[in-house]
Amino acid sequence: MLIFLLQSVWVYIAELAGKDLDINIIFKFLLYVSPRIVVLVLPLTVLLVSIMVFGNFAENYEFAAMKSTGISLQRAMKSLSIFIFLLSIVSFFFANNVIPLAEYNFFNLRRNIARVKPAMAIAEGQFNQLKDINIKVAKKNGNNGQYLKDVIIHQKKGNTFGNYTVIKSNNGEFISDETSNVLQLILYDGNYYDELQPANYKKRTKNRPLIKSTFDKYVINIDISDFNNVDFEKKDASARYNMLGIVELNKTIDSLYRLVDESNISFSNKMLLKSKRKNPIKTYNSESTDSTEINDVLELFNQNKKIELLNYGLNSIKNTKEDIKVKSRSAQIATTNINKHIIAFHDKFALGLMCIVLFFVGAPLGALIRKGGVGLPMVIAILIFLTYHFISIFAKNSSEDSSLNPVFATWLGGLIMLPFSIYLTSKATKDRALVDIDAIIIPLKKKLVKSPLPLDLNPKYSSSFNELRLSELRNSKLFDIIKNYHYYNLTEEDKNAALKEIKRRKINHSEIEILAMANNEKYNTGLRYLKDYHENATIGVIAHILFLIFGIVGLILNFIDINFMGYLFIIISIFALILFLIIFPEILSNQSNFYKLLDKKFNNNNAIFIILSVLLFFLYRTYYNKKMREDLMKIN
Repeated sequence: MLIFLLQSVWVYIAELAGKDLDINIIFKFLLYVSPRIVVLVLPLTVLLVSIMVFGNFAENYEFAAMKSTGISLQRAMKSLSIFIFLLSIVSFFFANNVIPLAEYNFFNLRRNIARVKPAMAIAEGQFNQLKDINIKVAKKNGNNGQYLKDVIIHQKKGNTFGNYTVIKSNNGEFISDETSNVLQLILYDGNYYDELQPANYKKRTKNRPLIKSTFDKYVINIDISDFNNVDFEKKDASARYNMLGIVELNKTIDSLYRLVDESNISFSNKMLLKSKRKNPIKTYNSESTDSTEINDVLELFNQNKKIELLNYGLNSIKNTKEDIKVKSRSAQIATTNINKHIIAFHDKFALGLMCIVLFFVGAPLGALIRKGGVGLPMVIAILIFLTYHFISIFAKNSSEDSSLNPVFATWLGGLIMLPFSIYLTSKATKDRALVDIDAIIIPLKKKLVKSPLPLDLNPKYSSSFNELRLSELRNSKLFDIIKNYHYYNLTEEDKNAALKEIKRRKINHSEIEILAMANNEKYNTGLRYLKDYHENATIGVIAHILFLIFGIVGLILNFIDINFMGYLFIIISIFALILFLIIFPEILSNQSNFYKLLDKKFNNNNAIFIILSVLLFFLYRTYYNKKMREDLMKIN
């Protein structure tokens, strides 16, 4: 809360600094701005604190102690779940009653503060309204910002609509007296432009008369009596969507919809009346009526009447187009206003739900990462919250012009976080890892890797083993077959057949057991790494090919404007790429372990080698499939 409050002070520091405000006004400002911060702070606090508490439990083996006494994670979370549920109910009433009142007071207080000193109410680099002048300055300096540089003023005169007087000067200065209600603005070294407005409309549109003059010094007197008489308790702001509760918002939304319907009906009636307006041209060329068939209605009129009729039609169309443009802009403004009210209505309910959802994200996440304190939990909580917050902000901004449904946009962040919370709670309950890659990879291997590992480089016995007369082989040959049956591409059945022959010869039983266990462990380890590489590389090459094919086809479909299928193919391509990037480090690890058995260094730390391997993986796999089988034969 303190961090966000300080951030708000920096946001509004220009409205507070240098205005001789009483300390109670500053406290009121902070008090009124605090409730709006609760909307951000409360879900983030619940998330952070749940990660910290349950992370501490897991880090100190408290959960292990609980489970040993029969206390499950759900039971450990039960009391806190009840508390969070009650907190969500309280947060709803807070959002419905306290925040609207605070927003109402905050809006009025800011407006009253801005009126205390006009010189301080002028911000650099933008136009600021002071009574009947609109002033922009590039730079302010001096103790009270009274010295101005590069001044531009638009001045309104009398009851005219618009600013036809423009004053530009290089320097300016505010001079005021505390006892006087008149503020003097003195401008130095500038130009004065005044666009005259003659009573005759044609002269005003054609000639555009203009007065231009230069000055060394020009004085403008501004009545500031209204500025100095400021009552900070005055509250006369009209109702805004963030200042209303759900009852007022519901009524306001209904009223706004009714106003839009009435406006649409009025506009449609107006356009209908225009379309039914009687034609002012009632005379037509009677000589043209003798023809039995008239292809062009203009033929009924003489040349002058034709021109007059066409001009009338063109003007009617132009006026209609302008009316539709104005109506379109006003309809968009009305739609944006309605959508903002709908968002404000649903936000009051979404706050409580997000407290519950983020608790069920933070508590199991803390139990899974097994880390308490402020360090890592703070980083994780902020990253998760920023993800939720940015999704919500972008969705709400998109919904203002009805690009997204405002109700869906308000709940989108919660809908995304809800399955994440269910997933984490399920993982923590079952005491499984946060991300179990094997749960994805192993089923894929079973489905996709059908063919066995090809090891046909040394078929010394494999082709003729069944024809061998084991009874005629010497003991050393039988021992060699048993010990190195993998090397000879033989099966477990072949090995067992040799063992039976050894037993038949009544060799010492303990010697047979030692012999059976004395397989070439180095070779078998290498074979295991090679099998793992073969399985992982097969999955990798399939994912790589899918990534290339679906990615290229998706880009082509988007190029020829088949957007839906194009985006679908690109999404599949992205998932294939993610799968490949997950499996590729496993492939490198299998190869690195394999070549350690040969006392060789595998260059899996070379960036260029890895980049080329990723880009040309199908060639990479083909090369290493053959090379690693050959290298396996070198293992003694």
